[in-house]
Amino acid sequence: MNRRPGRRLGIWSTGLLLAGVGTVVGCRAADTDGVTPVPQLLAFLPWLLVPAGVALLCALLARWWPGLVGAVAVLGLLAWYLEPYGRTAEPDGPPLATLRVLTSNVEFGRGTPALVPRIRDRRPDVVFVEECEYTCQATLEADFATAYPYRQAVRAAGSHGSLILSRFPLKPTAGVAGTMGMPGAVADVHGHAVRLQLAHPMPPLPDQVGLWRRELGRLRAFAAADPRTPTVLAGDFNATQDHAAFRRILDTGLTDAARLAGHDRAASWPARTASVVGTQIDHVLLSSDFTATGARFLRVTGSDHRALVVDLALHQRG
Repeated sequence: MNRRPGRRLGIWSTGLLLAGVGTVVGCRAADTDGVTPVPQLLAFLPWLLVPAGVALLCALLARWWPGLVGAVAVLGLLAWYLEPYGRTAEPDGPPLATLRVLTSNVEFGRGTPALVPRIRDRRPDVVFVEECEYTCQATLEADFATAYPYRQAVRAAGSHGSLILSRFPLKPTAGVAGTMGMPGAVADVHGHAVRLQLAHPMPPLPDQVGLWRRELGRLRAFAAADPRTPTVLAGDFNATQDHAAFRRILDTGLTDAARLAGHDRAASWPARTASVVGTQIDHVLLSSDFTATGARFLRVTGSDHRALVVDLALHQRG
């Protein structure tokens, strides 16, 4: 009789843990982001292995076999979804040009002083900067007036400002409409047109999941609008490969450069804990014209995001 309260507690603990984790995993399996708090939890899907493992342990201790079966099933699904999503095929044509791309969310401009030496050290050809308000833009444009003579910006305060710096000539485009600035351009990369688009949709805050989903949908529409022109879509997506709205962008034919370079689960946010606990919401997405030969996430002091630098090769279409 003394074991019954302990067993009852084990059963209840297992049931509650499986109900929570199972709801999130079920939405992942159903290819939907659901409603709050599912989108927020999906961002940290790999970390749900912890409560699922605790549920398995509780079921074992309580000798509750239905719970044990459920925990094993949930763990199996989580392990399955840890696999990278999207294409891996390499382009058939010969390389035409190489370029280095950097994207960085500087958190209301606070990371700008630390980003400047990162740009000087890494020497990217194209730089995407999110949350780059007036002071951030003035600093970067002044410091890199010679190295990056071409730029496209949404000039605004706080998180709404964004900037693209380029060594390559740029032809401005309308960009993608959003609450925060998402400028775009077409770059002339050694005689080859490449679409550049900065991504910065709203985060999936509890009362803004619908807006987050709509703005990711606009980025998907951009990606799908011109499949024949090489495309680089980069920035802070506020989404991971475990979000259905983000996977629909990849389904247009784009691939995550970090995945191609073997860093598909490297965390970019929050920067302070990214080496231990975090999620990858900063991405450089590429059309099938590109290969990625390297990727690295860099700490930018003052920002809650890590910067991402990728080395790319543009190939001729086969």
